[in-house]
Formats: sequence, structure tokens, C-alpha cells
Amino acid sequence: MRERLCSKVACAREAVSTLTYDYGDQMAAIGPLGRADDPHAHDLCAIHTERLSVPRGWIVVRHETLQV
Repeated sequence: MRERLCSKVACAREAVSTLTYDYGDQMAAIGPLGRADDPHAHDLCAIHTERLSVPRGWIVVRHETLQV
């Protein structure tokens, strides 16, 4: 399987999470890297995952995986 890279311009780091938006509900959802490359989602590296910011009034939902 091909390594997926961060979607941010000029970032060549490996993607670790996937970001999706729901513009109608003014919500951004970020979670573990999706199984497949989705043209409607954005893959992010660890640094850009932590730095994520959204427009004022928007909600960010973070889906975390359990560390056992």
C-alpha cells in the first residue's frame, strides 16, 4: 500500500488522521486515518492535526482511538 501524505501544501510528512467538514452544521470531524483515500476528506500529519483550527463558531469533533 502506498504511504499517504499530509494534504497541507508543502508538507511531505506521513498522514496520521483524516479531517472532514460538514458546512451545514459548521462542524469539523477529525479521527484516525481513513481506510481509503477519500477525495472529500483531508489527510493530516501529526503536527497539522494538533494545529487544526476552524472558523469562529464552528465545532471540532475529535474521534480518538482507544490505547490499550
